[in-house]
Amino acid sequence: MFGQEGSQLRLEWGDEGVTALGGLCAVLVIVDVLSFSTAADIVVGRGAAVRPVRWTDRERAARPADPTWSLRPSSLVEIPAGTLLELPSPNGATLCDLAGATGSVVLAGCLRNARAVALAARELAQGGPIGVVPAGERWGVDINSPKTAHRGPLRPAVEDLLGAGAVMASLLGYGGASVEACVAAEMFARASVEDVMAGCVSGRELVAAGHAGDVELASQVNVSTAVPRLVDGVLRA
Repeated sequence: MFGQEGSQLRLEWGDEGVTALGGLCAVLVIVDVLSFSTAADIVVGRGAAVRPVRWTDRERAARPADPTWSLRPSSLVEIPAGTLLELPSPNGATLCDLAGATGSVVLAGCLRNARAVALAARELAQGGPIGVVPAGERWGVDINSPKTAHRGPLRPAVEDLLGAGAVMASLLGYGGASVEACVAAEMFARASVEDVMAGCVSGRELVAAGHAGDVELASQVNVSTAVPRLVDGVLRA
């Protein structure tokens, strides 16, 4: 039952969600709204590519050609076409790399490209089940400390539930949806996206750190047609 078998549309959280749904679903959509999936959408939309790097491997990631490029979406809005950016994150990047070993087609979704990713997932699944995995956050992660490899227990994050719901809302009608998938879609349908994004803990954390622009970029809904797909360890259009 934990793989939500019997449903064409499924949803489960984090690393464990990838393990539960991976292989059972033809397509897995990883959703990390603040900020990996949003960053990947912007990079791929610019004609560049992202190599997701697990958080524990981040010290081995290649330094970007431009030191200002980072997990912050606003730092990537002018990244040149053809660039391959190695991008570590404790959530979205780690999950994309983990999902790549499951045999499922892996896409990165966010609010910006929710409809485009859902349309691609329908086509790529070829009638098979589609799983959406909101990444959530991890307690005890200090992204400013490169010496810390710790990833604590899962903190379900409202912004990722919202992003997963946006993808699910465009998938409804594909087939029967699990309760988890339906709840996410209903949450998105009822939510004031800008209020949720600015008011949730992750959004408030970024705003307090002076990164309100990143929250604003991540709050835009269906403004992008980019569909980052993981092929040979790299997210490309």
